[in-house]
Amino acid sequence: MELMQNTPDISAYLAACEAIDHGHPLVRSAAATLAVDAPDAYAYAKTAFTFVRDAIPHSADTGDPRVTWRASGVLAQRTGSCFAKAHALAALLRAGGIPAALCYQKLDTVHGLVALRLPGAHRWARQDPRGNKPGVDAQFRLDREQLAFPVRAEYNELDYPVLFAEPHPVVLQCLREAVDRPHLWQTLPTDL
Repeated sequence: MELMQNTPDISAYLAACEAIDHGHPLVRSAAATLAVDAPDAYAYAKTAFTFVRDAIPHSADTGDPRVTWRASGVLAQRTGSCFAKAHALAALLRAGGIPAALCYQKLDTVHGLVALRLPGAHRWARQDPRGNKPGVDAQFRLDREQLAFPVRAEYNELDYPVLFAEPHPVVLQCLREAVDRPHLWQTLPTDL
């Protein structure tokens, strides 16, 4: 699958927005801490991915009813859905000067991912910070994808090829309007 930017200007994938608030002190502090032991962009990107995947539990796995959607909120509350965790990873990457896009899969519902483009790279690499559990083994890889959920064409699942500089409006509206996680699960988009 060929990934396509929804805007040709790479600087859009470094910009802040309401959900990817990488100028927030909490995001800047986390980025600075992660960068201490990261000698280059690759090491920083892998460290940021591992941090979001492992240190911030997916709210469905823990039963946490809180809904987060801003990167700073995800870091403050240490919980989030796949979308929220993708916002947090995108913010940390952007804070480290690495272009990061939001992208999606259509499974039973829409699933949120991140794509990054390391300095000198000529292509984007999708990553899934959802969080591992039995049967889910997402890893940071540039040579091939190892996402949480491979799409199954026989179930009409698919990968959306568009790389968004900001969250898809349907996803953002769903997150912002959810009063709690059970409500969010009832209103998750099934298509974009």
